[in-house]
Parts: sequence; structure tokens; C-alpha cells
Amino acid sequence: MSRLGEELRDPWGLLLGATAAGAAWAVNVPPAAAVFVGAAVWLTKVGTAALQGRRGSRTAAVTSGSQEERWLRRAEAAARSFDELGASMDEGPLAGRIARMRPQVDDAMAALRRLAQQASLTGTALARFDLDHLMGERLRLTGAREQARREVVEDIDRALASLATQLEVVDRLAETRDRVLARMESSTISIEGLLARVVELAATSATGVLDPARVLDELAAGLEGVRMGLRETEQITRDALDRQPPPER
Repeated sequence: MSRLGEELRDPWGLLLGATAAGAAWAVNVPPAAAVFVGAAVWLTKVGTAALQGRRGSRTAAVTSGSQEERWLRRAEAAARSFDELGASMDEGPLAGRIARMRPQVDDAMAALRRLAQQASLTGTALARFDLDHLMGERLRLTGAREQARREVVEDIDRALASLATQLEVVDRLAETRDRVLARMESSTISIEGLLARVVELAATSATGVLDPARVLDELAAGLEGVRMGLRETEQITRDALDRQPPPER
């Protein structure tokens, strides 16, 4: 898929456009104009990102000191150790099998880096919302509506609908971040466990204590499970962010 196609499907661009449209609609911009505002913001983001992509690879920073950074660093250390261990082995069937597992490790690490970036982006987005303030505003407006004159009820309902949209965004972002961090944790620990088995196998292969073929088959299957689990989480979180609620009338 082309970079432009990837940017058109990027959930962060869709989220940004939907948020802009909702904000415009909440301040009494006509619905058609609000949709235009959202589309303009989305297309601007797509065009800018695609242009940056032609100038160089587009990478998102992982927040320093965050949970996602800690899990990513641990996984990277395990991956490096796996590579170093394979390189230190004498040529033979065992070293060859371990070398053939390296693409799986690389693919898993690439997915982990993307998830770490996604977790940081989600965390940054969540930090822009003051949940206590939103909840307080909803409580205040709900009480005000009960005593409001008929002519202002519609305005209060519009404000409540805008608050509901923001709270739904917060819930989706929080759920996405929790899912990503949980997958990063389980995947990192699994990679560390696989490394431990490889170390054990390398240390005992000459003694015949372990059956190298059986153990390596188990390790390859486990590594493939980690890789597929990371890909699945990427798709689930993308789908979750793609599902934007329609504007309330």
C-alpha cells in the first residue's frame, strides 16, 4: 500500500478530523460546514504526513520514562541478546535454526516499536483532556437542565452532547492504551522467556539433556504466537479508533 493510502487509513487522522468537526458543530457551526471543517483538518494532516514521508521516514517518539518505553527497552535488550547468542554459536544445525528465527524476532520487535509509539500518542492525547472537569461540567449542566426555561434547553442539550462525545473519546483512548500496554508486557516477558530457553538449549545441547529439534520447534511456535498477537493488537486498536460515532443531531 502507498504511503498516501496508509495516511488515508490512519486512525489518528480520522480522530483529529472528527474532533475538529465535533468542536465546530458544538459552537453552532451548521452541520455541513462542520463536516467541511473536519474533512479539511483530516486532509491537511494526510497531505502533511505524506509529504514528510517522502522527505524521510516518519517516526513517532516514545515518551521517555513511560511504561511503554520500559517494556520496549526490555524487549530490545532480549532481542540483542538473542542475536548475540546466535552469532556466538559454532556453525551447525542449531545455529542455523536459531538464525532462521531471527526474522520472526525482527518482525515482533517492529510491531512492539509501533505499539510503543501508539501508546505514547494515546497517552499524549489523553493528557489533553481534563476528565474531572468534563465530569463536573456534565453534572452541572444536567442539574441546570432540570430547572432551565424551555428556550434554553436545546442549547444545554447541545453542550451535553458535546461533553458526551469528549467522554467517549477519553474512554476509547484509555481502553486502547490499556490494551496496548498489556500486550507489550506479555510479549516482552514471552520474548525474555524464549531467550532463556535458547540460552538453556545452547548450554546443554552437547550433553543431550534436551532434544534440540523439539525445543526449537516449541520456541519457533511460541515466537510466532508472540508475533501474531502483536499484529492482532495493532489491528484491534486501529479498528477501535476507526469507529467514530456519528454526529448527534
